[in-house]
Amino acid sequence: MSGPGRSERTILLLVAAVQFVNVLDFVMVVPLGPDFALALGIPMNRLGLVTGSYTLAAAAAGAVGSSFLDRFERRRALAVSMAGLVVATAAAGFSTGLGTLLLARVAAGLFGGPATSLSFAIVADTVPPERRGRAMGLVMGAFSVATVVGVPAGLWLAQVGGWRTPFLAVAGMGAFVAAGALFLMPTMRGHLAHAGASASRGYAFLREPAALLSLSATATTMAATFAIVPNLATFLQFNAGLPRDQLGFLYMAGGVLSFAVLRIVGRAIDRFGAPRTAAAGTLFLLANLGLDFAPPVPLLPAWTLFVLFILANSMRNPALSTLASRVPRASERARFQSTQSAVQHLASAAGALLSSVLLATGEGGRLVGMWRVALFSGVLALALPLLLAAVEPRVLRRESAERREEGMET
Repeated sequence: MSGPGRSERTILLLVAAVQFVNVLDFVMVVPLGPDFALALGIPMNRLGLVTGSYTLAAAAAGAVGSSFLDRFERRRALAVSMAGLVVATAAAGFSTGLGTLLLARVAAGLFGGPATSLSFAIVADTVPPERRGRAMGLVMGAFSVATVVGVPAGLWLAQVGGWRTPFLAVAGMGAFVAAGALFLMPTMRGHLAHAGASASRGYAFLREPAALLSLSATATTMAATFAIVPNLATFLQFNAGLPRDQLGFLYMAGGVLSFAVLRIVGRAIDRFGAPRTAAAGTLFLLANLGLDFAPPVPLLPAWTLFVLFILANSMRNPALSTLASRVPRASERARFQSTQSAVQHLASAAGALLSSVLLATGEGGRLVGMWRVALFSGVLALALPLLLAAVEPRVLRRESAERREEGMET
């Protein structure tokens, strides 16, 4: 089995850079919220609109983009998406109030969603299945780097140069990455060879069991995760007793852990398969929910609680992404990834919204009713290994049939 060539490594590094900018553009908004809320006169209880506007726009872009992204050459489509994200992020830095900021974040979601879909489609086009777990681990490591480096740097820039500076800095990085994608990536037209057949198929992949099972796995996983994520910082401080001045260090340490674990998990997926890796991650998550989020008082210290949560999701999410990348045919990958992106963002919004309904604020800012959120998250989490176990044999059978067809043609 040959290893990755220079071209493959260049593509993966560029895709990882795209993901870094895209993820940072999303994750930095929450910690920067109080800064731009005070500067623009935005009520603190309206900050959820800023995050939600991006998520819903990305979901809409995924749904619409699934109908046409596979008709374009990958490299240019990615460059256009990144250019739109750059302009939208810069526009957020020039916002004058809640209305203009919401418009900018909607635009960012409309371009950021397709950029993510195209990134994963490019990885699937470039890297063969036997190395794809490792490749997905590298690309998804961009989230860890954004958490470890990007968010603290953004907070520092806001202190030094004001809240607009991080938005403009990310826009500048995005412009550099977009140029790299356009000039350093090779032309990617292989999926266009079957574009006519793909167009005639339309959304035929939605009638295939493997696709439906994979999208169901995405929906349950993201809803289970985002029932917890929006409340995690509050829970750590007011339920688990973490001092506020340690929160930044904890997220930085979590990002480092996630980056290290993702490299190991990628190899585990390639060796043991996505369902087994997801099952191991699910066991960690259920233990985390049962020991820390369900009891009135967490049984483990805040640092241990956070590490378990990061570890569990660093195993579950790459397993899902790796196997999902093998579900669509080459000519349908961007279309499928866009559909998956829409499902992902809608499920994330649903999980976050439901958690706000299930929770109440108690004395001293404590979250009351977290056991209900933990129960909801745990039940949904059980679905991932079962769904992936149903997807994997279907994917293997289709890939085997495609190899036989290719052999007959040659």
